[in-house]
Amino acid sequence: MPETAPPSLEELHETFEYLEEWDERYQYIIELGRQLTPMPAGTHVEENRVHGCMSTVWLVTEFDPKAGKMLIIADSDSLIVKGLIVILTAAFSNKTPAEILRFDIEEVFADFGLNQHLSANRRNGLFSMVKRVKELAASVAS
Repeated sequence: MPETAPPSLEELHETFEYLEEWDERYQYIIELGRQLTPMPAGTHVEENRVHGCMSTVWLVTEFDPKAGKMLIIADSDSLIVKGLIVILTAAFSNKTPAEILRFDIEEVFADFGLNQHLSANRRNGLFSMVKRVKELAASVAS
């Protein structure tokens, strides 16, 4: 069965707008997690682990010097976190390091209702992933 392309940030936003109840949004995030493409073999190592997350999260980036853009690749042992990773990658992947550093991800999280409906631990983990992406983008930009 062929893989389907992950949803764009715009598609995610439309779906979150359509799903009015938080329980429906939560189920949608879990479904997104089920669709997350697995990370390549050998990437689930300590140096790729994101610290500050309750769940175990691994995150790496690939930089295409020709296009000047980054690809975010991540995985988790939690379905809900995998769904959050899909949102994160939709926001950050295929952007230049400078675009990633300027991007207001907090606005996206607020639009989706994540700030008010995720537990404090999940929010902290999500922002740990954002911090890691921005650190990796800054290391390429410098």
